[in-house]
Amino acid sequence: MNKYAVIVAGGSGSRMNNKVPKQFLLLKGKPVLYYTIHTFLNSFDDLHIILVLPEEHVAAGQEVIDAFFDYSRIRITVGGRTRFHSVQNGLQLVEDESIVFVHDAVRCLVTADLIKNCYDTAMEFGSAIPVIDCRDSARLISEDGKSNEAIDRQRIKLVQTPQTFHSKILLPAFFNIDYKDKFTDEATVVEAFGLKIKLVEGEDRNIKITQPTDLELAERLLNV
Repeated sequence: MNKYAVIVAGGSGSRMNNKVPKQFLLLKGKPVLYYTIHTFLNSFDDLHIILVLPEEHVAAGQEVIDAFFDYSRIRITVGGRTRFHSVQNGLQLVEDESIVFVHDAVRCLVTADLIKNCYDTAMEFGSAIPVIDCRDSARLISEDGKSNEAIDRQRIKLVQTPQTFHSKILLPAFFNIDYKDKFTDEATVVEAFGLKIKLVEGEDRNIKITQPTDLELAERLLNV
């Protein structure tokens, strides 16, 4: 089965208090993006990467590829105005029937084990969405913001990537449905298309780099 990883790198450095986009910040001397690409390429010898970047950062992405990787397995495309549109642009480069991973570029500590588990699950069920338990108390705020109620945290799961699908599920969903604000990830798009998703166990270390403390934590985890 063909394998594609659509790696979405649309973040800026605003919350990092840095002009450099998060995916290009250095982590132990290498860009955050390096670790993400490296793990996916090492997970499967026949996996191809579609890297989705803002137009103004394509040159920087190409520099990372030229410095560290065999470019024959990586293609770059330009993102859109939202995550939905960026993923949609990436999916246009998916050829033939395949398993497609969609992953946040700044989840740079993803492991080959998780990627392979998502692949195996998607092969069996058509989808695989990694999730982890919510360990904090949680409350649901009413729409008007005037009231709130406690929620049983055992019923809450925190969603990660790579969100993984058979192409026969993911591509029709993205190209036959209009964008809505509620589409915060690929799972919500597929569900809106009328299909069910399969949850798999994610990894606590599969953190998303959004703030300076996340970068510090990632460095510590890489040293473990």
